[in-house]
Amino acid sequence: MKKSLIISLGLLLNASMLLGGDVSGRITFEGKVPKMEPLKIAADPVCVANNTTPPKKEWLLVDGNGGLKNVLVYVSEGATSSPAPSTHVVVDQKGCVYTPHVLGIQAGQPLDILNSDGTLHNIHALPKKNREFNKAMPKFKKKMTTQFDTPEAPFKIKCDVHPWMGAFVGVFDHPYFAVSGDDGSFTISGLNPGTYTITAWHEKLKTKSMTVTVGDGSTTADFTFSKPKKK
Repeated sequence: MKKSLIISLGLLLNASMLLGGDVSGRITFEGKVPKMEPLKIAADPVCVANNTTPPKKEWLLVDGNGGLKNVLVYVSEGATSSPAPSTHVVVDQKGCVYTPHVLGIQAGQPLDILNSDGTLHNIHALPKKNREFNKAMPKFKKKMTTQFDTPEAPFKIKCDVHPWMGAFVGVFDHPYFAVSGDDGSFTISGLNPGTYTITAWHEKLKTKSMTVTVGDGSTTADFTFSKPKKK
């Protein structure tokens, strides 16, 4: 009885060591926040009709407490690669903007690109390591599915018909990434105990990295960005 209890306790201890934890944090912006001007969408009446108010530029979205949205946060060192899930990641063309504006996906994972606008869009992906593609989506084509096969730093997807449209995609060989929300918060879940480099990427403010040690529970990784000084 005593021996079996010791074995059971040992198994529980080993299991707890494998549970790992999360990396959570908040992305903030320091400094004066420029006003995000409305996009000039009048060239396509359908774009105008599909918006109750004109959409605004999205390159620097900061809430009232300094939380910075649309920062792609990911493990850049220390993660083990894993097979891509079969679940589809979705980006929509709605109101003649891309939703979401920034996303992460695993190499080989299906990406559904939707056209909810009822107008012509032209999807032009601009990777450097993956295959570039440039495909038209007429108004009657509601969905196309593609994938990126090679891990790659974030790159732009644009619409050649509507030049104001742009989104950014990062491709990874593991699932340890997240995009900061409206308040700048993010969580990367399911990491095994160990030491990792966490990188935060912003389309205009470049990248910042830090090293964290993950155990059971949650580890904090906060990043602060500021507008770069003019040279």
